[in-house]
Amino acid sequence: MSQVVLYPPLEPFATEQLATDPPHVLHLEQCGRPDGLPVLFLHGGPASGCSPRHRQFFDPARYRIVLFDQRGSGRSQPHGERQDNDTPALVADIERIRRHLGIERWLVFGGSWGSSLALAYAGAHPANCLGLVLRGIFLTGRADMDWFFEQAQGLAPEAWAAFSGQVGGTRAADILAGYTRQLESPDSAPAAAAAWAAWETTLSRPGAGPAGAGAEGASETSVRKYRLQAAYLNRLCDLDEAAVLAAARCAASLPTAIVHGRLDWVCRPVNAWRLGQVMPGARLRFVDHAGHDPFHAEMAGKLVSATDCFARSGALSRA
Repeated sequence: MSQVVLYPPLEPFATEQLATDPPHVLHLEQCGRPDGLPVLFLHGGPASGCSPRHRQFFDPARYRIVLFDQRGSGRSQPHGERQDNDTPALVADIERIRRHLGIERWLVFGGSWGSSLALAYAGAHPANCLGLVLRGIFLTGRADMDWFFEQAQGLAPEAWAAFSGQVGGTRAADILAGYTRQLESPDSAPAAAAAWAAWETTLSRPGAGPAGAGAEGASETSVRKYRLQAAYLNRLCDLDEAAVLAAARCAASLPTAIVHGRLDWVCRPVNAWRLGQVMPGARLRFVDHAGHDPFHAEMAGKLVSATDCFARSGALSRA
């Protein structure tokens, strides 16, 4: 496989700030063909935001590519805002965007937390979806929290020792609670955000070794991001595993591609398998050499193959 698997970089043909519930204003952009097949990209996190590379999973000659930064994320304002910021509000925002843009139905693409949000949206509004492309499945339940904050320690023990040592805990619930407290304190928040980011980076890059947290700590932007992410995770993203799987059942008739790295240390491969069991018509593909990184060459290749296939035929293949 060629290492060049994404479409070339491209610029939006339209960018705007869309006001939703006060005080939230969403950053919204469109790329590709204004009259193309509509596709919505949902970023991960929660609270991470979109990047220009996310536009490159889609053929700009075929797709009308819609991307937005979720409440409090990326370039949306106020950054890090937690007021009126929950999953039902994000699902409502997606519908608001669809109506605002005059789109009848669209393909929905989401990775990691974006896969959870995509399922929540599709379960609530299946008639407004053409299909789903889902990567790095996150089911939002207690098992996922226990994995990330505690059970994954055996994969990178040095990195986990630094991560857990920041808050002095050993159990998942205590570690998340400790980070939640530290992120609220101006004195400890930069170091806490940097330590969380380092652990996340280590799990996202299997075999690359522990990522350093940085002696100077994280920026205020990063602090706000992890503060918002902690708020979501403490609430199991307002979903939990049962709700995500129930939404998947409601959307099971939609053409769906599920792509998951076998070496994904952030979101366990068993999540994708379990999702496939409740969406029996979905095309489930494990990518042997990929982890959680959507831009890994094999992973990106499978995702582009799925979007290309859908643009050609309206179906999603196993390729």
